[in-house]
Amino acid sequence: MADIIQERALAWALGRAEVEEIDRLNILQASLLAMQRAVAALIPAPEFALVDGNRCPQLPCPAEAVVKGDATVAAISAASIIAKVSRDRELVALDAEYPGYGLARHKGYPSRQHLEALAALGVTPIHRRSYAPVRRLLEGEV
Repeated sequence: MADIIQERALAWALGRAEVEEIDRLNILQASLLAMQRAVAALIPAPEFALVDGNRCPQLPCPAEAVVKGDATVAAISAASIIAKVSRDRELVALDAEYPGYGLARHKGYPSRQHLEALAALGVTPIHRRSYAPVRRLLEGEV
């Protein structure tokens, strides 16, 4: 569906926050920053934005937060699909760069395999230092 959405959408863009930004800001603020970046990259610029969740980032257009919007608003569902597929593809590529972590399988979620790989192989530059299991490893608490 992601490819079809991208082909047929009037506009779409990805926004991201880097690991260092997530660690510095926190996951919520970094998500809002990524949304700002995605909206800023849209051509044509939007007249109004619908945001999945209970708060909106500061945007150059009016916006409305929609709780569980990915289940009820087609445009939010489409954006969620593009974001998820893009993230999954990125993790498949990172799996080749960081073999042994199983990133292509668990997509970075804290599965048992991921936590075991972290303990066995250590922390990489792509791991968030603020994530509790990573922080504990770095502090030698394992």
